[in-house]
Amino acid sequence: MKTNALGPFQVSTIGLGCMNLSHAYGQPPSAAQAERLLLRALDLGVTFFDTAALYGFGANETLVGQVLGPHRQKFTLASKCGMQGVAFDGGIKRVIDGRPATLRATCEDSLRRLKTEVIDLYYLHRWDKSVPIAESVGALGDLVRAGKIRSIGLSEVSAQTLRLAHAEHPITALQTEYSLWTRNPEIAVLEACRELGVGFVAFSPVARGFLSDQALDVNAFDAKDIRRAMPRFASLAYGANLPLLNEVKAVAQEVNASVAQVGLAWLLAKGVQRGQPVIPIPGTTNIQHLEENLAAADCVLNTEQLARLETALAPERIVGARYNALNQSEVDTEEYTERQRP
Repeated sequence: MKTNALGPFQVSTIGLGCMNLSHAYGQPPSAAQAERLLLRALDLGVTFFDTAALYGFGANETLVGQVLGPHRQKFTLASKCGMQGVAFDGGIKRVIDGRPATLRATCEDSLRRLKTEVIDLYYLHRWDKSVPIAESVGALGDLVRAGKIRSIGLSEVSAQTLRLAHAEHPITALQTEYSLWTRNPEIAVLEACRELGVGFVAFSPVARGFLSDQALDVNAFDAKDIRRAMPRFASLAYGANLPLLNEVKAVAQEVNASVAQVGLAWLLAKGVQRGQPVIPIPGTTNIQHLEENLAAADCVLNTEQLARLETALAPERIVGARYNALNQSEVDTEEYTERQRP
C-alpha cells in the first residue's frame, strides 16, 4: 500500500472508515464479520483507521479496540469527540456537546474502549456552536499536553472556523464529506487547509454508495439507515441523479475499474493536483468491497478523464441537498446551493 503524509503521520493512501461496522446504514455485521474485515484491512496495508465515540454509541470504539488493540503499533488511530450518545428518557440520544469537561470525559472513555494509552488524531466531531471554537480546541490542546492524544482534528467546519481553531492550537487534519457528487470543500476549505498546512481527510468518498456499478434501491433502505433522511436519496432525487453516473461508468470502462474505484482515484488525483494529499476513508462491511476500494490506489486517470468526470457531476447538476435542514444546522460548512427541479 502506498502512503501519504497526514501531519506528523505517514498513513496508507486510502484509510478505513469504521462507522459502517456499528452504525448508520442499518443492521451492522456480526462481531465475527467485523473482526475479519478489520484484520483483512490491516493485512492489506491499511495503516489509518477512523472511528468515533458516536458510532454505535461507543460500540465501534470497543470493536476497534478489541480487534486492533493487539496491533496498535502498526497503524495511526483516529477517533472523535464532541458528539456522542447520552442516556435520555430510557434510551440513548445523540448530543453535540463541546464543553471542555465533556471532551475530557469522552476522551477517557475512548481511551478505555480503544485499549490504548494515546489516540493519534482526535477530532472535534461537530463544533458545538454554543461553545466558542477556541474553548473546545483549547481543551483538546490540554489533552495533547497531557499525552492523552497526539494531535487535533476538526470535522465538518468552515474555512473561517478552521482558521480560528488553528490560531488556538495547531490543527493536524480536517475531515469532511468529499466525493465527485459532494464538492463543497472546493469552495474554501481545501485552500485553507493548504495555506495552513492542515491535512485533509475525505469521508463518504464513494458518496454513501451512490458511486457504484449497481443502482441502490433507496425504497428498501433499513428503517435505521441515515440515508432515509438525506434529500439526495429521496426516490425522485436519486432517480434524477442516476444519469450523471453514465460518464463515470464510461471512464471506468476505459481504465478497467469499478465506479467506486474511479471515484476514489479522482480524489487521489485531486490531492496530487493541489499539491496536498486527500486521504479518503471509505467504509464497508464487505471484504470484497474493501479489496476493491484499496485497489483504487493503483487506478490512474488522465487529465481529460478527470475533466469529464468533473463536468458530468458538476455541483449545479446534483439534485438534492446532502443533509436535511436539521442536520445541516448542526454543521459549519460552506455548501453549494442545489439546483431546483420539479
